[in-house]
Amino acid sequence: MRKKIKYEKLFEPGSIGGVTFRNRIIKTAAQTCLYQEEEGYIIDKCLHFYETTARGGVGAIYVEGPSIDPPVSNIGIKGLRIDNDRYIKSFSKLTDVIHKHGCPTFLQLLHAGPWHQAFVTGLQPLSSSIPPDFEYADRGLEPPRALVLEEIEMIIDKFVSAAVRARKAGFDGVDVNAAASHLLSSFLSGFLNCREDDYGGTLENRARIVVTIIKEIKKRAGNDFPVGVVLNGVDVRYEGSKEDAIIEVQALARILETAGADSFQIRYYQYGYIGSLWPEQTFYPEPFEPLPEALDWKRKGAGAYVPLAAAIKSAVSVPVITVGRLDPGLGEKVLQDGDADFIGMCRRLLADPELPNKTAKGNPEDIAPCTACLHCLEQVRFHKPMRCRINASLGMGPEYDLKKAAKKKKVLVVGGGPAGMETARVAALRGHEVIVYTKENKLGGLLPTAAFVKGTEIEDLVLFVNYFKTQLAKLGVEVRTGKSVDGPVVEKIKPDVVVLATGGVLSCPVIPGINRPNVVRASDIHKKLKPWQRFLGPNMLRSMTRLWMPIGKKVVIIGGAMQGCELAEFLTLRGREVTIVDQAGQMGDGLGSEKISRLFKWMAIKGVKMIPEVRVYKEISDKGLAIIDNQGQEQFIFADTIITATPADSDPDMTRRFEGKVPEIYHIGDCREPGLIADAVADGAKIARVF
Repeated sequence: MRKKIKYEKLFEPGSIGGVTFRNRIIKTAAQTCLYQEEEGYIIDKCLHFYETTARGGVGAIYVEGPSIDPPVSNIGIKGLRIDNDRYIKSFSKLTDVIHKHGCPTFLQLLHAGPWHQAFVTGLQPLSSSIPPDFEYADRGLEPPRALVLEEIEMIIDKFVSAAVRARKAGFDGVDVNAAASHLLSSFLSGFLNCREDDYGGTLENRARIVVTIIKEIKKRAGNDFPVGVVLNGVDVRYEGSKEDAIIEVQALARILETAGADSFQIRYYQYGYIGSLWPEQTFYPEPFEPLPEALDWKRKGAGAYVPLAAAIKSAVSVPVITVGRLDPGLGEKVLQDGDADFIGMCRRLLADPELPNKTAKGNPEDIAPCTACLHCLEQVRFHKPMRCRINASLGMGPEYDLKKAAKKKKVLVVGGGPAGMETARVAALRGHEVIVYTKENKLGGLLPTAAFVKGTEIEDLVLFVNYFKTQLAKLGVEVRTGKSVDGPVVEKIKPDVVVLATGGVLSCPVIPGINRPNVVRASDIHKKLKPWQRFLGPNMLRSMTRLWMPIGKKVVIIGGAMQGCELAEFLTLRGREVTIVDQAGQMGDGLGSEKISRLFKWMAIKGVKMIPEVRVYKEISDKGLAIIDNQGQEQFIFADTIITATPADSDPDMTRRFEGKVPEIYHIGDCREPGLIADAVADGAKIARVF
């Protein structure tokens, strides 16, 4: 039984610059892409997102940074804007809905600098200077140009003017982002800053631009208007020891505190590797060797950056905010240990904005878990509205607020995967009588198999399933496992609504020799795992496969989408020599760009061969697979085992089987259209609001 945590510190009020926060949890700033595209105004969906977060009990909300000098200050071409007084009214609506729930709010201010995407706008990114040995192209960045003095003065004014507008709009303070490798960070860094004028060289000179911004905000917006600063806790390219690098940041923080900084949020960043902002990703697919110094890695990334915050806290007298995969329990420990004053969270609050309220009430089992899949940030990276795998309401408007159904109905949900579980949960919350049938021996559909392949240390799908299992039990949903549904079952239950969420049909390519004994189909893997999954969890099964599994030394995987790539990772970690083949032009569909970047580099190092654009799978023999490649040449790939790992197909026949037998029938999830877990959950959430 989980030990109950006493939250003595987490729910204590705290203050930054005279502004009182009702507790120590801060929703940190992150782009949502919820804005009016043409002009960058706040839209209703944005208001709803932040109001929902405020209502959830968070101590304070730090709102995403709008553009202070578009488009070059943006990462892309569009976004929220605050570069003109006409945006004050729009932001006033935002602060009003946040303050309505007793929650203070700060506005983050940043200039993308080297992060600006030149390929989108045609404008060259800006930086303090151009270090001679920094490989911008290798890091997916366009080489920037160095700012001249007049431009620096203009940019200072842009920051300060934005802060003045923020105060007029009702914000309680601002948070100046000088972290990662954004523009201000490019000045602070001794590695990135090669200037030889008043803005380069000594630490005091490198800090000059941020010092001036702080002082000018205090002068123009008011000395009582709090100004926080976001800093990298260590410069990873510092020429010297990590201890000396941290000492320099401590000295920097003291300089900024003297200038008037009211708080510091301390992050960690490796230049050119955005994944370092999310510490658990350091372990994907294998841990960095060596792991970055001066950080705490004993929890697989959670709380890894706390030592950096603790170092800064020991050097300054203003509050320090720490971030990095923190949950309420770990946050309480950090506060108890005196390592920070506030706990910054982002993804966990996207997954469940009610996390603070549920924690305070002693109901941690009701918190929808963030599984660190990065789907939310993948959306934003491509300038799409933020979505969440488990919280289908994220990015939606007030119309998605749950309302009781006009008429209580008996609902039969067929399928216990993510689409079926979410349908059952939402339908029950709306007051319907819900019964779930699943042919599997437990809830989750194919998620237990996915957890077996993925593992649970980074992306915990077991936690995901257990959350739904708990919620369905609490809501009185009847779950019947190991049961199929046919006509007689439907006639016996007499449902008003049937929701078919049976999942896709596991596909298999038609290739001469596909039925040979050296071929393992995706459906075979599931069938072989099924009896073991009744008694053993995915981690135990994964451990057993390190000792033995019925897969040869040389393996060909047919299918290079997410399923095939994750299987390749699994097998490579178990000493297999893997080749992936696919007829698609690009591999990794469904993985997300950040995981593709890391996984494909790792697979290249491990010797995994990837052959896209296969024209023809010619034949499977007992020696391997013959193909016609994209040049029209025949290749033979020697293999002991060939595994099919192609995406599932839809199953339209399911609907036809029950047509005319019930008043309402719906077809959702992979059986309607195969997609990601987030797509399945979104399908379930949407359809359960219809009937």
